[in-house]
Amino acid sequence: MMKDIEKEIGYTFKNKKLLETALTHSSYANEYKKESNERLEFLGDSVLSIIMSDYLFKKLENINEGWLSKYRATLVCEQSLNEVSKKIKLSTFIRLGRGEEMTGGRERASIVSDAFEALIAAIYIDAGIEFVRGWVINLMLDAIETVISGHGYADYKTMLQEVFQTGTSGKVTYRTVSETGLDHNKTFEVEVLVDDIPKARGIGHNKKEAEQNAAHTVLKNIGKVS
Repeated sequence: MMKDIEKEIGYTFKNKKLLETALTHSSYANEYKKESNERLEFLGDSVLSIIMSDYLFKKLENINEGWLSKYRATLVCEQSLNEVSKKIKLSTFIRLGRGEEMTGGRERASIVSDAFEALIAAIYIDAGIEFVRGWVINLMLDAIETVISGHGYADYKTMLQEVFQTGTSGKVTYRTVSETGLDHNKTFEVEVLVDDIPKARGIGHNKKEAEQNAAHTVLKNIGKVS
């Protein structure tokens, strides 16, 4: 199994125990008296955060702290890491206890994303920060571009539609309030309306992003998201 995962990730570990531990869920560790990946996950979370922060800071020179934080949070969230992990078939290599295996733990986003962070830490320890930086960026580049383009927030619009639309009522619409800035660096302000009643506004570097932020604000105001 170790050779198979090394082939998928494109890296051969000098210390195989690091890889083994990164793939060991606490349920397996408890059953077989092994070390779980929880400590590595703790480290990997920080390593991933600094890699993403550094990359976004250098790539998006004209974007303020608020937007950088939002992009980073989206990229390192559970759902995002779970999707990225599918590229290396990570879920198939995680070692789970019998109970967790039987209840579908292998498909649980929280377990897979935690293992991904643990794997990042294992590579960081084994190969160093420069190698793991390149490895992470290469693996997550598509996700980064998706988030920066504004498509990474599509779930907020869908969630808002599902919350409000019941039969013929709860029609959700968006309208552009303002459009400012030069062509290469525009800022859009969009208002979201429910049954033609304004609910919130959102700002973004394109209309789609502004709409998602407006929808997010409404969902936050009604306690559906944090």
